[in-house]
Amino acid sequence: MPGFLGALGDGLEGLILAYFLLINTFYFLFSVLSLGGILRYRRLAAFVRFGEVFRMPIVRPISVVVPAFNEAAGITESVRSFLSLRYPVFEVIVVNDGSTDATLARLAEAFDLRPSRTVFRRSLKTEPVRGIYRSPLHPRLTVVDKVNGRKADALNAGLNVSRYPLFCAVDSDSLLEKDALLKVVRPFIEDPERTIGAGGVIRLSNGCEIRDGQVVKVGIPRSWIARFQVLEYLRAFLGGRLGMSMLGSTLIVSGAFGVFRKDIAMACGGYRADSLTEDMEFVVRMQKHMHDLKRPYRFHFVPDPICWTEAPENLRVLARQRSRWHRGLIETLVRFRGMFLNPRYGAAGLFAVPFYAVFEMAGPIIECLGYALFLGHIALGRVDYPFALMYFFVAIFYGTFSSLLAILLEEMSSHRYPRPRDLVVLTAAGVAENIVYRQYLALVRAGAFLGLLRGKDRPWGHMERRGFAKAEEGP
Repeated sequence: MPGFLGALGDGLEGLILAYFLLINTFYFLFSVLSLGGILRYRRLAAFVRFGEVFRMPIVRPISVVVPAFNEAAGITESVRSFLSLRYPVFEVIVVNDGSTDATLARLAEAFDLRPSRTVFRRSLKTEPVRGIYRSPLHPRLTVVDKVNGRKADALNAGLNVSRYPLFCAVDSDSLLEKDALLKVVRPFIEDPERTIGAGGVIRLSNGCEIRDGQVVKVGIPRSWIARFQVLEYLRAFLGGRLGMSMLGSTLIVSGAFGVFRKDIAMACGGYRADSLTEDMEFVVRMQKHMHDLKRPYRFHFVPDPICWTEAPENLRVLARQRSRWHRGLIETLVRFRGMFLNPRYGAAGLFAVPFYAVFEMAGPIIECLGYALFLGHIALGRVDYPFALMYFFVAIFYGTFSSLLAILLEEMSSHRYPRPRDLVVLTAAGVAENIVYRQYLALVRAGAFLGLLRGKDRPWGHMERRGFAKAEEGP
């Protein structure tokens, strides 16, 4: 029996190692594709003057929809950022989703809000709207006050009130760069019939200096937890999502910054109010809708427009966030399981959904199984230390290499870290995150998976905001 268990353990170790090599190979290929995509984008952008784009009559108006719940700490800076956007015709709709703090009061004070008799069609069912407010100082601004229904419900309320054919869903704890809309809308100009959604890059505002709703100085956060997340976001957006987009396999357009066609969104029934990750669920449902109608479509990732957002800097809040994200991922994949390996749904069914199911959903469980096997071998005195040491260094190498690729992609796309010191700190973080941090997140995500299997419900949880005060730079 011990011999059988040993052989079984060795076999599992071999499979886990093969899985590890395969997933990292995929991410490397995504990065290579992203590199080609960024080079192509830079060549095309060299011939585009955004001042000319600004004056094009085919540039469609956009409704910027901002759901907000207990965002008093930074809501005024965010709204100022949205109102200062450089775009021909747009409106900003802030939806106060039953906040229990001073969110509405801060908005009323900062923008001199007045009650409005705005008439709108309640096309999407939402929690009751308590009032609509306009600002005489900022005609583009509308504030909707409603009973709490969570983020998706707030987005639907904003869609009901919106007037324009495109809408931008953006988080209330985020800041958009002035030309972000002009840049992200480009696919809608180049291919207006097929393009139904586009997203930009999400970057972390932690460590940055914020003034009048704009990032005036990019810095590295002091917190190592935040530094690790800087690299995560670079890898996810400039590596993974750009590469997936080039394969026509986009499943996620970040809820923090995405632009969509309103007519398609309304035809799909808007956002699903009970979804934990409304952004992914919405994008997958839009794709299914278009395939079911046999209509061509495209989602695009644009590597230039930037949205700055705040990331958690303590492990408790981070764990709550990542647990919700993983539960939402599983929820969405289960809900649309009929798309799995289904050629009817094109690249989404044949590649994107299987990839997320095999590597993103199951990955934490397999990774934690590898850790358990290693600890079991230690307990039984069966550790092949040369092999274990080699595996450890290979893991460190792969992790560091993917981080260096992400830093390279950042330098080629936007070059927001011009100081060599910043690049050295990010490289050090790319090495350090492979020890404890990645293992911690794997355990959190595996716990979310197992909790979902047990039917254990978890609360939504709230991000603890510091607001966009002037940030201190790291060493």
